[in-house]
Amino acid sequence: MASATGMSEQETCRTLVVPALSAAGWGKDQVREQYPINDGKMIASVRRHRRGPALVADYVLEYCDDVPIAVVEAKRTSVDVAAGIEQAKRYATRLGLPVAYATNGLEIWEIEIGGNRHKVPRFPSPEELWARYCRDEEITSDLAREFVLAPFDNRVRNTIDLTPKRPRYYQRRAVNQALLAIARGQKRILLTLATGTGKTMVAFQLVSKLRRSSWKGGEKPRVLYLADRNILVDQPKDDYFEPVFGDVVHKISGGRAQRARQIFFALYQSLESERGDEEALFTQYSPDYFDLIIVDECHRGSSSTESKWRAILEYFEPATQLGLTATPVQEKERNTFGYFGEPVYEYSLKDGIEDGFLAPYRVRRVHLNVDLTGFRPEPGQLDVDGDEIPDKVYTQRHFEKALAIQERTAEAARYITDYLHQTNRMGKTIVFCENNDHAHRMVAALNQANLDIVAQFRDYVCRITDADGSAGQEHLDRFRKDYTDEPVIAVTSQMLTTGVDIPSVRNIVILRRIVSMPQFKQIIGRGTRLCLDIEKGSFDIIDFVDATMLFNDPEFDGPPLCIVNDQADEQGALIGSASDEGTPDSEAEEVSESTATFESQEAGTLLRDDVDGYLVTDEDEADAIQSSKRRIYVNGVTVFVWNDVHYQLQSDGKTLKLVRYREIVHDQVLELNLSPTDLRTQWATVKSREALRKRLSDQYSITEEDLLRKLDHPEADPIDLLINAAWELPLVSRAERAHRVRREHADFLGGFAPQARAILDALLDRFTEQGASELSASALRVPPFRQMGRVTQLANHFGGVQHMHEAIDELGKRVFDVA
Repeated sequence: MASATGMSEQETCRTLVVPALSAAGWGKDQVREQYPINDGKMIASVRRHRRGPALVADYVLEYCDDVPIAVVEAKRTSVDVAAGIEQAKRYATRLGLPVAYATNGLEIWEIEIGGNRHKVPRFPSPEELWARYCRDEEITSDLAREFVLAPFDNRVRNTIDLTPKRPRYYQRRAVNQALLAIARGQKRILLTLATGTGKTMVAFQLVSKLRRSSWKGGEKPRVLYLADRNILVDQPKDDYFEPVFGDVVHKISGGRAQRARQIFFALYQSLESERGDEEALFTQYSPDYFDLIIVDECHRGSSSTESKWRAILEYFEPATQLGLTATPVQEKERNTFGYFGEPVYEYSLKDGIEDGFLAPYRVRRVHLNVDLTGFRPEPGQLDVDGDEIPDKVYTQRHFEKALAIQERTAEAARYITDYLHQTNRMGKTIVFCENNDHAHRMVAALNQANLDIVAQFRDYVCRITDADGSAGQEHLDRFRKDYTDEPVIAVTSQMLTTGVDIPSVRNIVILRRIVSMPQFKQIIGRGTRLCLDIEKGSFDIIDFVDATMLFNDPEFDGPPLCIVNDQADEQGALIGSASDEGTPDSEAEEVSESTATFESQEAGTLLRDDVDGYLVTDEDEADAIQSSKRRIYVNGVTVFVWNDVHYQLQSDGKTLKLVRYREIVHDQVLELNLSPTDLRTQWATVKSREALRKRLSDQYSITEEDLLRKLDHPEADPIDLLINAAWELPLVSRAERAHRVRREHADFLGGFAPQARAILDALLDRFTEQGASELSASALRVPPFRQMGRVTQLANHFGGVQHMHEAIDELGKRVFDVA
């Protein structure tokens, strides 16, 4: 074997590892090489979002298709086999496998997850590992084995390319754990998966496996998919179940009980409705009619012991009941675990972000002065109706509920508008307000702050609440689409917290107090979906009410990329940059359990005792709301943004480092005694750019990397970030600068020979991707220029080296000649 010591890893696998597996009885189809586990975490890099390395196992051993039972990590023969042990253990843990193997072709080590590790003479056979897997997973019955070995259903197609939509590793684990619980006779089962990780796919795959099993003898099981909002029912029915199962799928919408189908979808409201002397619709079915009931968002109405909706589940007590939620609640009056038991499988927000299936996020904490100091009226001060304002100190917990300061709403709207100006005015944004009235006034304030763009897009800002009826539904339908120009800003109070899939949302604005961890997670979940088609790899949370302090709660499981606190000057201009809903709306307090909030009875309900799992815990606040006969409106109050602190998450994923970077840059740039035009001019050409870069670095320790990373706009050029920090001039992205050159300086580009024009075009593309450093002759030494020829050959297209340098500098001047 000594001759094998010089083998590469690929040679080791081909000549030693694969033959050893074959000798143990593993067929070619059972050995999955380069097995992808996840997509790789999204990372906000200096220039743009990029993916970190994906987890890819060298080999995964499958007993049959999609039934992995062990991982093999291979190293080259010259590497100590111990180097692969932790890697193999990590992969097996992710996949939920009890055993893994590390080998260098000369030795094989077996790693029991959570147990011993030892050297073994050979790989076990498929039957040996399957028996071991069954023992460790407690697969003891024929039905359990049948469930696990049944193939997953690949008939659902991706809408973009029509390829099969295959379940991810954690979705397969969730399905199998739920099925094993069913096989054990467990009647109430809970799955907890973070928002955006595909609970619908899990439900679909579980039903598909059950329909092909012998669970109910020769009969297909009757399934009821139960939720409290139309969107939670229609999306799985229309996108998953109906396209695959066809006419056996039916939505119960009132009337008499329909019994000719096999897979039913229903709202709680539809099942409990009564007409005249008729009994409630759910009682028209016998208690044992359904074999399986899937309860989506089970942390809401049905989690309360006194809820009418709980009565529906208790009526169908003989059925196996599966609860799905991202945010289980455990409180005195409602307890998801008390009804369904502990989750048989959990996949957290942190897991989703680490795997690259969910978008990471940044936090901007914004403090308004009145929120920090409170508001107390002057003696005899009148409200907008001319009535005297009761003399007391009003704090953040009173604002928008007992008392509304009009300037507070206007200042928040101005800040949101400024932020979108600096980032992306067409970036989809959800603003969560205290109540419908607050949402109405916020829409008015945002419209006023954005009159220029509202003139072009009349629905740029819209309100989507339970009071907006069909108009609100129309706005929501358009807002949900990835490529629509409007609405851009959706203002809500109780709506949009859950069950609404909007991957293109880039900003979540929190203007209402939140004390409920489930609701906070639900609100954060509105932004966690990736949308790489529009280059959304992360999102921002703008927090006016310190809701994000819940990040410090041990219950929260997804750390942010960074936390930023913003500050304004004495005039209220932004100078620094370093969720679920809280108290129930007064409107929501009046909604009864059987009342619908969006489309009459069919739409779903936000309830008095069910505002996404929130219960009033501040008795003083509750008393203040209930004792106030009307909301007090006040104007003439000075309101401005306070504070300037940056918090950035360190590499350990836990520690936040405090920096005051933007203010430092602001002060130091002004010391240069250069105007914005002077700075752009120096930045435009190679030699003067290098001189300015050196001056900034040596004299002020300002680097391009820090500007891009700490000011958090990877799409902009460093000089634009510098100018924005010093004078608050609007940011222009590199892509926009390149576009303007092609549009406004077409004559300049057209004056060159085709080969030279192609080089300048490619430089613009490189500038868009990498920045101003690419506007130099040194960039011509790398692809795609290398394929065009050597630098001297490229220079000939311009008439010589000197002319080429002049052309590149002139291109740079035109790139930076606009504000």
